[in-house]
Amino acid sequence: MNLGKLRHRISIERRTGVQNPATGAMSYSWHKIADVYAEVTPVSVKEFITSQAANVELIARVKIRYREDIQNQDRITFRGKIYAVEGVLPDPESGLEYLTLPCSEGVKDG
Repeated sequence: MNLGKLRHRISIERRTGVQNPATGAMSYSWHKIADVYAEVTPVSVKEFITSQAANVELIARVKIRYREDIQNQDRITFRGKIYAVEGVLPDPESGLEYLTLPCSEGVKDG
Protein backbone atom coordinates (compact mmCIF):
# COMPACT_ATOMS: atom_id res chain seq x y z
CA MET A 1 0.00 0.00 0.00
CA ASN A 2 1.25 3.46 -0.85
CA LEU A 3 1.32 5.17 2.54
CA GLY A 4 1.24 8.56 0.79
CA LYS A 5 -2.47 7.95 0.20
CA LEU A 6 -3.13 8.07 3.95
CA ARG A 7 -3.80 11.80 3.89
CA HIS A 8 -7.05 12.07 5.85
CA ARG A 9 -7.02 12.42 9.64
CA ILE A 10 -9.79 10.37 11.28
CA SER A 11 -10.79 9.51 14.83
CA ILE A 12 -11.73 5.97 15.80
CA GLU A 13 -14.17 5.78 18.70
CA ARG A 14 -15.62 2.95 20.79
CA ARG A 15 -18.89 2.87 22.70
CA THR A 16 -18.65 2.05 26.38
CA GLY A 17 -21.39 1.55 28.93
CA VAL A 18 -21.53 2.20 32.66
CA GLN A 19 -24.27 0.89 34.93
CA ASN A 20 -25.68 3.22 37.57
CA PRO A 21 -25.41 1.29 40.87
CA ALA A 22 -28.51 2.96 42.33
CA THR A 23 -30.94 2.53 39.43
CA GLY A 24 -29.31 -0.19 37.36
CA ALA A 25 -29.74 1.94 34.24
CA MET A 26 -27.02 1.80 31.62
CA SER A 27 -25.51 4.98 30.27
CA TYR A 28 -23.44 4.89 27.10
CA SER A 29 -20.82 7.21 25.67
CA TRP A 30 -18.22 7.18 22.91
CA HIS A 31 -14.52 7.37 23.74
CA LYS A 32 -11.73 8.06 21.31
CA ILE A 33 -9.32 5.13 20.99
CA ALA A 34 -7.10 6.62 18.28
CA ASP A 35 -6.46 9.43 15.83
CA VAL A 36 -4.92 7.96 12.69
CA TYR A 37 -4.20 8.82 9.08
CA ALA A 38 -6.42 7.09 6.56
CA GLU A 39 -7.53 6.97 2.96
CA VAL A 40 -11.26 7.75 2.87
CA THR A 41 -12.90 6.83 -0.46
CA PRO A 42 -16.58 6.98 -1.40
CA VAL A 43 -17.84 3.60 -2.60
CA SER A 44 -18.72 3.06 -6.23
CA VAL A 45 -22.32 2.94 -7.43
CA LYS A 46 -22.00 -0.83 -7.93
CA GLU A 47 -20.79 -1.34 -4.34
CA PHE A 48 -23.56 0.92 -3.05
CA ILE A 49 -26.28 -1.05 -4.88
CA THR A 50 -24.79 -4.37 -3.74
CA SER A 51 -24.70 -3.20 -0.13
CA GLN A 52 -28.36 -2.15 -0.26
CA ALA A 53 -29.27 -5.70 -1.26
CA ALA A 54 -27.73 -6.81 2.06
CA ASN A 55 -29.73 -4.12 3.96
CA VAL A 56 -26.63 -2.02 4.62
CA GLU A 57 -25.93 1.27 2.90
CA LEU A 58 -22.17 1.42 2.53
CA ILE A 59 -21.05 4.89 1.58
CA ALA A 60 -17.31 4.88 2.18
CA ARG A 61 -14.27 2.67 2.40
CA VAL A 62 -11.59 3.66 4.90
CA LYS A 63 -8.06 2.23 4.72
CA ILE A 64 -5.75 2.51 7.70
CA ARG A 65 -2.47 0.95 8.76
CA TYR A 66 -2.94 -2.40 10.45
CA ARG A 67 -4.15 -2.30 14.06
CA GLU A 68 -5.30 -5.17 16.25
CA ASP A 69 -7.81 -3.16 18.27
CA ILE A 70 -10.41 -2.24 15.62
CA GLN A 71 -13.89 -3.80 15.98
CA ASN A 72 -17.11 -3.86 13.93
CA GLN A 73 -18.87 -1.91 16.69
CA ASP A 74 -16.49 1.06 16.44
CA ARG A 75 -17.22 4.29 14.64
CA ILE A 76 -15.16 6.80 12.70
CA THR A 77 -15.50 10.57 12.73
CA PHE A 78 -14.22 12.42 9.69
CA ARG A 79 -14.92 16.02 8.66
CA GLY A 80 -17.81 16.33 11.08
CA LYS A 81 -19.56 13.16 9.93
CA ILE A 82 -19.97 9.89 11.80
CA TYR A 83 -19.42 6.58 10.03
CA ALA A 84 -20.31 3.16 11.46
CA VAL A 85 -17.69 0.47 10.81
CA GLU A 86 -19.48 -2.43 9.09
CA GLY A 87 -16.50 -4.76 8.85
CA VAL A 88 -12.75 -5.10 9.37
CA LEU A 89 -10.95 -6.55 6.35
CA PRO A 90 -7.19 -7.26 6.46
CA ASP A 91 -5.10 -6.80 3.34
CA PRO A 92 -5.02 -9.88 1.07
CA GLU A 93 -1.21 -10.23 0.98
CA SER A 94 0.06 -10.54 4.55
CA GLY A 95 -3.03 -9.51 6.52
CA LEU A 96 -0.77 -7.26 8.59
CA GLU A 97 -0.10 -4.21 6.41
CA TYR A 98 -3.42 -2.39 6.35
CA LEU A 99 -7.13 -2.74 7.14
CA THR A 100 -10.06 -1.81 4.94
CA LEU A 101 -13.13 -0.65 6.87
CA PRO A 102 -16.39 -0.57 4.88
CA CYS A 103 -18.54 2.13 6.49
CA SER A 104 -22.13 3.30 6.51
CA GLU A 105 -23.24 6.75 7.55
CA GLY A 106 -24.53 7.21 11.06
CA VAL A 107 -24.27 5.17 14.23
CA LYS A 108 -25.48 1.63 14.83
CA ASP A 109 -26.24 1.51 18.57
CA GLY A 110 -26.22 4.90 20.09
